Amino acid sequence: MELPAVNLKAILLLHWLLTIWGCIVFPGGYAWSNFTILALGVWAVAQRDSIDAISMFLGGLVVTIFLDIIHISIFYPRASLSDTERFSAGMAIFSALLKPVSCFFVYQMYRERGAFLGPSQEHSAYQTIDSPEVPANLESRAHVPQRY
Repeated sequence: MELPAVNLKAILLLHWLLTIWGCIVFPGGYAWSNFTILALGVWAVAQRDSIDAISMFLGGLVVTIFLDIIHISIFYPRASLSDTERFSAGMAIFSALLKPVSCFFVYQMYRERGAFLGPSQEHSAYQTIDSPEVPANLESRAHVPQRY
């Protein structure tokens, strides 16, 4: 099954909008953590071929999932909420619930840029110095005397 292509700009716009609305009730640390990660996302958009930019954005999204849970659970207003505060808290919760889906799509983009998390499957032509094997072209040179 083919996954739908999701634009990184759409992910950034959605999380930016949800973060703006979430900051009405949760200022401070919630805003700093989310806007910092969105800045990394802008970097990933600006440098389309950079594996570092997309990997930092992906790692930041994963970290902010846990930070959002902590911020919302600690700073959720216990008193009666106005409609604006209820909307803001709902958008912050929706953003936290949507981040794992965004991480999945950003991970797909990470793999498209040529990176892969996990053990490498490719074997290179690199040989260590301790290697007992001698390349074939060196063996043939050893038997032929060179004249200068």
